[in-house]
Amino acid sequence: MDLQLSQEQEMIRDLVREVAQSEFAPRAHEIDETSRFPTENFRRLAELGLMGLPWPQEYGGAGGDTVSLTLAIEEIAKADGSTALSYAAHISLASGPIFYFGTEQQKQRYLLPLAKGEWLGAFGLTEPHAGSDAAAARTTAVLDGYQWVVNGRKAWITNGSIADVVVIAARTEAEGDGLSNFIIEKGTPGFIAGKDEPKMGLRGSVTSELIFEDCRIPAENLLGVRGHGLQQFLQVLDAGRIGIGAMALGLGEAALEAAIGYAQARSAFGRPIGDYQAIQWMIANAATELEAARLMIWEAASLKDRGTPFTKEAAMAKLFASEAAERACRDAIQIFGGYGYSREFPVERYYRDNRLTTIGEGTSEIQRLVIAREILGLAHIVES
Repeated sequence: MDLQLSQEQEMIRDLVREVAQSEFAPRAHEIDETSRFPTENFRRLAELGLMGLPWPQEYGGAGGDTVSLTLAIEEIAKADGSTALSYAAHISLASGPIFYFGTEQQKQRYLLPLAKGEWLGAFGLTEPHAGSDAAAARTTAVLDGYQWVVNGRKAWITNGSIADVVVIAARTEAEGDGLSNFIIEKGTPGFIAGKDEPKMGLRGSVTSELIFEDCRIPAENLLGVRGHGLQQFLQVLDAGRIGIGAMALGLGEAALEAAIGYAQARSAFGRPIGDYQAIQWMIANAATELEAARLMIWEAASLKDRGTPFTKEAAMAKLFASEAAERACRDAIQIFGGYGYSREFPVERYYRDNRLTTIGEGTSEIQRLVIAREILGLAHIVES
């Protein structure tokens, strides 16, 4: 793997960094305090052509690669975790399945406005009783003539209540894996947005319950091959984990940079606290682990871009980056002392926001199962 970024990748990173720090970061505190979805941030990302960053230009995208996408997510997360989560879900979880498995007609109808930022997307997999055991989903889709009739309930769906289009998994077969994926547009009769969850962190990213009551959709809204939904969403989750790793990296870096600045400015016993070994070691540990996380994320992204299997590497990157960032955020609060516990300083928000990265797109425990089964050559666990 070439560890040197290309000129194009550097340009994307620098562009996103400038916009995120100058425009997104100043309003991140207000967004967190009010639990307001940052519409203006997404409008700006659309203006820059970044809402479809990895997709081909003929589908409204920018023609970038997965490494470029990780750089963008990392820089957005350093400024505002809520924007980063909704952005990653829009691209990896909502747009991704349509690009990977959709027909040309579906790509023109749905991927084009998603990639242009005209629409916001969501991915409905998790259910109230089916989290890590995603294959236990009970939402059903029954073919009735030229329509599918969908009934069921989804939970913890990022962008759910505000999405213009949702890709969902529903049970279509009595035997085997039994799941298929479907595209459902906002406003379809029987498609109801339930409550938005009040969350510990990432408060500006909408997380919703979705309800389907005799929701009728055209037969052509089946995504890919009927009964292949399990294989499809496992592929989608592999790609999404790289993005969540990048998000954790950005949050961890934001915490580390804040801690460094504070350690240099704050004095105790007549000396900057950064002169003390206890502080130095926390900063050294965080910097080392986050740099290792970056290399793991780039490796997984590079494997994906080359068309090489990357399930293990994506799980490793997501696992390590999320837990390294949690340690970095925790130690940043410790370095700030009492101020770190105050909502007037951003490090406590970084900690709250990052906590989700150890849970979403598969918990740390599930990542360890995926990694072990890949190494041992066991059957792939069905997880989310």
